[in-house]
Amino acid sequence: MLPPILQNLRIPVVGSPMFIVSGPELVIAQCKAGIVGSFPALNAREGEGEAPLLEAWLTRITEELDRHNQANPDQPAAPFAVNQIVHRSNARLQRDIEICHKHKVPIWITSLGARPEVNQAAHDCGGIALHDIINNKFARKAIEKGADGLIAVAAGAGGHAGPQSPFALVQEIRDWFDGPLLLSGSIATGRAVLAAQAMGADLAYIGSPFIATEEANADGSYKQMICDSGAMDIVTSSLFTGVSGNYLAPSIRNAGLDPENLDKADVSSMNFSSSSSKPKAWSQIFGAGQGIGAIRDVLPAAQLVDRLDREYHQARTTLLG
Repeated sequence: MLPPILQNLRIPVVGSPMFIVSGPELVIAQCKAGIVGSFPALNAREGEGEAPLLEAWLTRITEELDRHNQANPDQPAAPFAVNQIVHRSNARLQRDIEICHKHKVPIWITSLGARPEVNQAAHDCGGIALHDIINNKFARKAIEKGADGLIAVAAGAGGHAGPQSPFALVQEIRDWFDGPLLLSGSIATGRAVLAAQAMGADLAYIGSPFIATEEANADGSYKQMICDSGAMDIVTSSLFTGVSGNYLAPSIRNAGLDPENLDKADVSSMNFSSSSSKPKAWSQIFGAGQGIGAIRDVLPAAQLVDRLDREYHQARTTLLG
């Protein structure tokens, strides 16, 4: 059974949080269109001595969605989510937890480590906690440490992706867990959303298609590269963050590297501190999933959700007919 906050979405979709790309504009557009919008807390980076930008982002998102709901009581916005990177190098974690707690963030997404205190903070302010995992072992640990639901990041997902087939990963998790389960990995059409549900997931977790939207905080060349590329253009490498991830080969070539001969990096090189060079790296090396072959145009996020909704219900009708 899904928690109430996830039960009344237009279609069973959560927009995944994307480093640099996801900001208030995209989140607000996704939520108004009827799906969960999300962003990583670390995307809100203020200058030294400035007030926390995360505070301003949460205020803006909450107030704009409230205005939308008052004007559209029959079609209220979907809830939003904030992603917390709980890796030990994230020196901002405790501060960001406190800000999210203060603003009563409804959905918390945790990555790169399961932390009971983060789950408890989410529960204390009335929220739910979803943890992303790449295998069944990590899934069990996340639930043991208090997560309410799981995000199965399977092969083909953009950015940090797992190596396992979505069929295998969902199958193993559903053998023991009947709570909220989201699936990530090459989901770019409404048909794929329905397929995710058919194999046992409750919701689809979609990122890469939203890079090619007008509201995404991505360079125009990045958006166009999404439209021009397909699954064959995705390269899996640990070089850029220390953890295996999926990236666009053309962006790797543009950075002067050979996508077919990349060195490997150790997980110890992962760094999410404020002094990290990762934002620069991610702005040059573009993450994307294998499902981008379905993306051909840069559209407003609402139009992308319209397409997903249309395809999803057409697929349901065809299968039931």
